[in-house]
Amino acid sequence: MANANSDVETLNSFLRGELSAVETYRQAIGHVDNDRVRDQLQDCMQDHEHRVSSIRDRITKLGGMPTDSSGPWGTFAKLVQAGADALGEKAAIQALEQGEDHGLADYQRDIDKTHGEARRFVRTELIPAQKRTHDNLSRIKKTYH
Repeated sequence: MANANSDVETLNSFLRGELSAVETYRQAIGHVDNDRVRDQLQDCMQDHEHRVSSIRDRITKLGGMPTDSSGPWGTFAKLVQAGADALGEKAAIQALEQGEDHGLADYQRDIDKTHGEARRFVRTELIPAQKRTHDNLSRIKKTYH
């Protein structure tokens, strides 16, 4: 039972990060004029939305209660994105990339706080999906150089 509680706590931390990512993408997309870039950012946001759903399902299967708030990460993301919005599209894309870096680092740092099936879920589903989204955003960022 202790492992399940620990797994729920760690997965809820990941869930807060994913909710924050969705909020940040939603804000950034509203400030991007380039249709192609906006569509690509929409795809990245949908990847994060999919992870939100997957993590919520996993938490529920463990008998936990999924969080519905991004918490402090959401507030931080809004501040970063607000600054980026004021500076334009390139800065908004850079802020999103920093968020992707942070998300990947969180998964890699905290995977050892999970056990059994939850660890397999993080290793085989969440981390690879986060890497794909990160790589997609890196490609988008290169269009601004």
